[in-house]
Amino acid sequence: MSTQHTLVVLARCGYAARGVLYLIIGIFALLAAQDSTKPKDSHKSLEALLSQPFGHVLVGLVVAGLLAFAGWRILQATRDVDHHGTTLKGVVIRAGLLAGGLVNGALAFFALGLLISGVRSSGHSSGGQTKDLLADLLSWEHSNLLIYLMALVPFGVGLAHIIKGWRASFEKYLEADEEVMRCIRPVSRFGLIARGVVFIEIAILLTLSGSRYQAADPPGMKEALDALQNLPAGALILMVMALGLIAFATYSFCEAAWRKINMDVPGVASSY
Repeated sequence: MSTQHTLVVLARCGYAARGVLYLIIGIFALLAAQDSTKPKDSHKSLEALLSQPFGHVLVGLVVAGLLAFAGWRILQATRDVDHHGTTLKGVVIRAGLLAGGLVNGALAFFALGLLISGVRSSGHSSGGQTKDLLADLLSWEHSNLLIYLMALVPFGVGLAHIIKGWRASFEKYLEADEEVMRCIRPVSRFGLIARGVVFIEIAILLTLSGSRYQAADPPGMKEALDALQNLPAGALILMVMALGLIAFATYSFCEAAWRKINMDVPGVASSY
């Protein structure tokens, strides 16, 4: 198997791993809308996955997939394999891809910690280290300004997802025939917009409650879904967003199957 083909396979596995995570989060959110449980974020979803039969094998596969996805995102950012260019818009998109790669890499190492240490010990040690680091960082004077800057990241990601879903610009990256696209187009648009809304809500939570999160972890997807659940008609809103996250998982699986993946590997023709 050529180097390029191996990288393509790893990238597709990464998209599939992202789909698995969002499928689990969406299912938990859907159950929460029916008062069966509380929404969970990606960390809690990995812990729940680990508790299932053959959970260690499943989490191991997700770890491998997330590492592959993180590597693919970093390649997208550094090699510009999707040809975003060096304009301001292109640089912003590539910076977002790089940030996504780092986040998925961190999530993969969290999951790896679960495998090595077990759910309880890993949860305490990793969470403690994260809180200590964040507390030190946010103990600086005027640290709220740093929180506002941090909020720009999920806000930008969320806005980009909404625009991508509304314009259906993702289609140019998919190599599926029109019959297939007629099925996956509305699902993908719904999923991208739903994920965008959740990310923008995370940014709003960061902005409105900067001091509240100085001594603890910053708000994430779980907090965003919890906030939706507490709104008037929250159960209905949460159900819609849960279906949206499941739709985003479907979109991720479609990317795993049909995405155009151009690997700019020196000495190897890029024809995928």
